This record gives sequence, structure tokens and C-alpha cells, in this order.
Amino acid sequence: MGTLSGIKVIELTGLGPGPFCAMMLGDMGADVVRIDRIGGHPSTLDARKNILDRSRRSVGINLKSTDGIATALRLIDQADALVEGFRPGVMERLGLGPDICLARNPRLVYGRVTGWGQSGPLAQAAGHDINYLGITGALSAIGSQTSGPVPPLNIVADFGAGGMMLTTGILAALLQVKATGRGQVVDAAMTDGVPLLMGTAFTLRANGRWNEGSYNNLVDGGAYFYSTYECADGQWIALGAIEPQFHTLLLEKLGLTDASEFQSPMDSDNWGAAKSRLAAVFITHDQAHWRKLLENTDACFAPVLTMSEAPQHPHNIARGTFIEVEGTLQAAPAPRFSVTPSDTPTAPPLPGEHNDEALHGWGFDDSEIAELVRSGAIGESTTTIK
Repeated sequence: MGTLSGIKVIELTGLGPGPFCAMMLGDMGADVVRIDRIGGHPSTLDARKNILDRSRRSVGINLKSTDGIATALRLIDQADALVEGFRPGVMERLGLGPDICLARNPRLVYGRVTGWGQSGPLAQAAGHDINYLGITGALSAIGSQTSGPVPPLNIVADFGAGGMMLTTGILAALLQVKATGRGQVVDAAMTDGVPLLMGTAFTLRANGRWNEGSYNNLVDGGAYFYSTYECADGQWIALGAIEPQFHTLLLEKLGLTDASEFQSPMDSDNWGAAKSRLAAVFITHDQAHWRKLLENTDACFAPVLTMSEAPQHPHNIARGTFIEVEGTLQAAPAPRFSVTPSDTPTAPPLPGEHNDEALHGWGFDDSEIAELVRSGAIGESTTTIK
């Protein structure tokens, strides 16, 4: 059933952080219904393998028709939360803006996620994760002295500062609804969320312990004890031995306890020489050698695994971190709940696959659904299309 069993969510189809938020809510047991364009959007991806779209049902609604908007509003009237990620003003122009929806359903939590936020001089500009990292100070701190700034996939802004912040905001607002009966708008801007995620970096900066630019700080790869090293077989290992006791153990394991380069670990002037020394050590053996020596110890060591290798790591196997859903490898739901564990996710739907099923479940009868199909307000359920 899941922790959010009984919570009803309407999602307006989108990309990245919005679907991620809806996936999180669906994984935790919410009844998520996504409003898709009839026939879906053109894509080169297999809809059944679009992992962010799992754990929900899909209805195809024509939001350019009066009956389609009325159908969407009827669904929103029953929802506890709504998730949308359009540019500011799009939902208002459709007739689905927060003023209209909250007037009809005062308990609604209206979740909005964008890169720049609902207001500000850049609110209407196009952008992606890399751009939101760019203006928040994060991108300048990621990379190396030779590579320049390097985007960390699209994990930080899209999913950490966008989708996860929206999920947190929606859950907090739902608690407020329970206490007061009043819904509200949640404005999750990635350019707000990224600096929040950078709390440690800004703490170091406030204490005079942050050097502008990348690869010259405690946790950006500049410190020799918090970095990656290549092995003899071309694979890599990762170290994070920050604390004195972990640093001491690492040196003991490597036979470097008395080496002069490692006697003042927090003196950044020594980091270059120390890093060169460690690089010369780790390149002498393959990754398997270093795993045997350092893994499962307090040396704060891990192999750098590929996406193909990670599911086979014994720790990930033991915890069931990765699962398969209809043959597609993906992460299991997280976090884990002791009393209300999440079910195995359902496979991502085809656009409009659940028109009949979902609409029936949300109070539409057969004759109403048939009339909506006839008028073109909704499509036929995908599974019935020949």
C-alpha cells in the first residue's frame, strides 16, 4: 500500500524534475494520475522503459478543448496535490492555474517546479540543469584545474534541487492541509534549491576555508584524501578519508604512515605532492587489489563502478538497491519504511493507457467516458487501440 496510500495526485506531463517528484509520490503509495497529450509526445525513448514515469497511471486528455479542460478540472477537484513543470503562465493560459484550482479545491497542494522559479528576470527564459548550476555558484566548484567546470550529469539541479525539493515541499504542505484545511502553491525553483544543497560549501566559505574556483578545496577533489585515483587496469578508486582516524588507517594500510607528504593533511599547500605520491602508489596494482586491501574498512574507500557494474556490488545486492521491472533495471524505491514499505513499482504507462480505469476510479461513469471519447476530449485507452 505504501506510506502515502490514500493520497491522490494529478501530474501534468513534463520532463525531469516533475516526473521524478510524481515517481517519488507514486513509489510511496500515492494514486498518481498523469494527464498526457492524446497519443503522447514524439519521443525516441521506449515509454515502457522511461523509469521516471513508473508508479502512476496515464490518461490522454485534449487540453485545447473545453471538455478536456473540464475533465482535467474535475480530476483536480478530487486531488490532494498537483505536479506541473511548465514555464510560468502556461497553466494559467490553459485555465488550470492555481487561482482557479484552489478556488474549486481549497485543500489542494499545487506543486510547481521550474529552473528559474515563478518570478524573477529569468523566469520566462529556457534553461537546463547546467544553466541553473551556472548562476548559483555550484558549477564553478565542480571540475578540475585542467577540465574547467564539469556538469555532474543532471543530478544536482533537476533532481536534487528540483524534483526532491518539490517532493519535500508537497509533503510539508500536505501536513499543513491536515492541520488547517488550507492548500497552497509550492514554488520549487532549482536556482533556489541548488544554493541550499551547497550549505557545506557556503559554511566553509564563511569560515575562510573555501578557495574560489574548483579542485582546490576539501570536498571538490583538491584534497588528496578526498579524490579519485587510477589503477593499473585503467579502473578507478575513490577515497574520502577526511577524519583523522580514517586518514591514519588509510596511511597504515598503504604503508605510508611516516611519509612526509601526509603529516599535515589540512594544509592545502601539501596536497599536490601528496596526491602525486598516492597516484604513484595506486597505479601499481589493479582495482581488485585495492578492493581486497581497503574495502570494508574505515579507510573510507570505494571502487568507482560503472552503471553496469554497480548492481553487482555485494552491498547493493544485499540491500536490493537495484530491481527489475518488466525487464528494465532501475533503482528500488527509496527511502525505506519499517511499517509501510513501498510496493514494487508498476511499469511506466503508455500515454493514455488508463483512460477508462483511471477515470472510473476517480468517479466518471461509462456514459461520461464514452461521451468524452466521442467529443475528442479524451483518447481511447491505449491498450484498446488497434
